[in-house]
Amino acid sequence: MYIPTLDPKTVGEVIADIRKRKGISQEVLSGLADIGRTHLSAIERGERKPTLETLYRISGALNMKMSDIIIAIEDRLDDK
Repeated sequence: MYIPTLDPKTVGEVIADIRKRKGISQEVLSGLADIGRTHLSAIERGERKPTLETLYRISGALNMKMSDIIIAIEDRLDDK
């Protein structure tokens, strides 16, 4: 039986990869998402899991649908 787990490190890696691919700094993304830069940094390092509200803000700041980020996270988890 498959029991999925949500690894916060994977979540953070996906968000960081998307941010870097778009050429946006943590400072700019945190400002656009209206979250603290240290909070964003902790999420990207896998030290904190974003709430749905925070993920929604990050996705909006990245000009993406939240579902696209979730799909990218699921794809990365499937690869592990």
